[in-house]
Amino acid sequence: MTTETFPEIREAVRKLCARFPGSYWRELDRDRAYPAEFVRALTEAGFLSVLIPEEYGGSGLGLKAAAAILEEVHRSGCNGAACHAQMYTMGTVLKHGSAAQKQAYLPGVASGELRLQAFGVTEPDAGTDTTRITTFAKKVGEKYVVNGRKIWISRAEHSDLMVLLCRTTPRDEAKKPSDGMSVLLVDLRQAVGNGLTIRPVRTMLNHATTELFFEDLEVPAENLIGQEGQGFRYILDGMNAERILIASECLGDARFFIDRAGQYARERTVFGRPIGENQGVQFPLARAYVQMTQAGLMVDHAATLFEAGEPCGTEANMAKLVASEASWFAADMCLQTHGGFGFAEEYDIERKFRETRLYQVAPISTNLILSHVATHVLGQPKSF
Repeated sequence: MTTETFPEIREAVRKLCARFPGSYWRELDRDRAYPAEFVRALTEAGFLSVLIPEEYGGSGLGLKAAAAILEEVHRSGCNGAACHAQMYTMGTVLKHGSAAQKQAYLPGVASGELRLQAFGVTEPDAGTDTTRITTFAKKVGEKYVVNGRKIWISRAEHSDLMVLLCRTTPRDEAKKPSDGMSVLLVDLRQAVGNGLTIRPVRTMLNHATTELFFEDLEVPAENLIGQEGQGFRYILDGMNAERILIASECLGDARFFIDRAGQYARERTVFGRPIGENQGVQFPLARAYVQMTQAGLMVDHAATLFEAGEPCGTEANMAKLVASEASWFAADMCLQTHGGFGFAEEYDIERKFRETRLYQVAPISTNLILSHVATHVLGQPKSF
């Protein structure tokens, strides 16, 4: 086995997660309720502020430390998707915000007084073609007036602030498609009911995702992050961090499934012997471990580049792809190993099975990653 990184942090996360067993998550899952107590515990322990510099109240650690935290959260059977954006969404403010904006928001985010968990990018008619978003912010005096619609915006109901990407110049008037988009920091506490409507979208898993409707929402001009029209570039770093951290969650899911399947295979006796004696059970378990291990190396490589400030878009995408595929294979293997018991809620396999399936689709689909590699790395002509 490879040497465990950040062992003290991992052990602390494991102890915290032990306070939130499967029964806690099953109850929330049945009611589609938000894990407020779990999020509060992670916040108070300082785990969600590891990427915020010490001068603003955070730990000032690197992406690998954040990855270790989320991996352990998921290996423990918990779900970091309820709050993982609190780690990386603030990066847009940290890297591109003014000194006044950083001082105004980052200490509150670090302490948990402010939740910055919502990332408003995706739209119903644009999908992953971000350059075709149409939500528009018109500058009127000292404010922007926002109109449009967003979908699959997670945690909007449980966040105080949202990083919103919108157009400030129509696409057909911009020099290139990625120009003319800007980032606004929206105070959701003031916006809801005053131009912003949030509609929950019920899905096959408890993910607190929503659809947003903007109708003449007024946002102070001072909430513009960086320069007008440069917003697409500002969110790219955040997307890379998001993909690497979600890849780490997938590694944790894979370890959860491998741990559970391995234990069950050793203990479950059929025909007078443990089912783990059968190569038909052993081999998929071993293959899941191999795939998880190789995915871990790719995730570590992408995180190394990110921490060094090197370009890592391709590596972040590839890390997310191989880690999500490793977790999905491990999930399928684990369910098969458990047989009928894998479908019983009390084993937590079916819940985690549903949760990890998401990452074949979000935050970017497997096919889009393959297209990126084909065109940007292998030099193939674009297919769209």
